[in-house]
Amino acid sequence: MRIHWPVFLLLAVLTACGGHVFGPGDEEAIRQVMADQETAWDRGDIPGFMEGYAPDVCFVSDRGTTCGREQVTANYQRRYPDKAAMGDLEFSVGEVIAAGGDHAWCTGGWKLHRESDTLSGGFSLLWQRQGDAWRIIRDHTH
Repeated sequence: MRIHWPVFLLLAVLTACGGHVFGPGDEEAIRQVMADQETAWDRGDIPGFMEGYAPDVCFVSDRGTTCGREQVTANYQRRYPDKAAMGDLEFSVGEVIAAGGDHAWCTGGWKLHRESDTLSGGFSLLWQRQGDAWRIIRDHTH
């Protein structure tokens, strides 16, 4: 039997890394988490929105860096104390790019439509596969 070294090495690396390969289903899963976040936000459910974040997430914005899901949740609750302040969230996901088998980068924009105004900006999210789910571990939003 002849061994094909490039194939053998690829299989060895994948096995050492847990065997995960980022595929189309992973991109769909990430996009679904973001759709679920929009739905939770629009019903005024910040804890539901935060389910898309890992426990050790770090959120980076022009206000500084906050780490830990509990602290990030508290910041959202202070900044958006009620449904009127939360408004209607709209994500526009630009791209989801694999960064290994268990990580991905996602970039895009957001708009927050409220009765009094509309806010908007961009984001770059670092995702990590955690068990069977994808969670945000770094959120750079402006």
